[in-house]
Amino acid sequence: MSERPQVPAIPDELLEFRFVRSSGPGGQNVNKVASAVQLRFRPDAWDALSAGARERLRRIAGRRLAQDGSILIDAREHRTQEANRRAALARLHEMIEQALIVPKRRRATRPTLASRERRLKSKKLAAAHKAGRGRGAHTDE
Repeated sequence: MSERPQVPAIPDELLEFRFVRSSGPGGQNVNKVASAVQLRFRPDAWDALSAGARERLRRIAGRRLAQDGSILIDAREHRTQEANRRAALARLHEMIEQALIVPKRRRATRPTLASRERRLKSKKLAAAHKAGRGRGAHTDE
């Protein structure tokens, strides 16, 4: 497989972090500390992405794509804000890496003459094998 594309640095003004209360682990702090992170990223405002990469990023984002065209990533698996912030950024970088990969175009090909002949030969053999099944000889008299 080809090398992973290098993601250019994302300008800070395109990233918006919001910290909210998280469910899950946290002990006594679970109801006091806003450790979950919501990362909002606006790909349309980033000039480093080509139009094709931007469209692929929208497709990859799926349900994370908001009405205004921004991508919303929710990270709440860690107990600290900083760890969740890093996790959200890592997910965003992974999505951008996938979007930067330009898919190869499929070229239509046709089966070769030899492969068509092999296929027909195997079909005839299978038909002859199946014709040999059954009760008694089938003769028209």
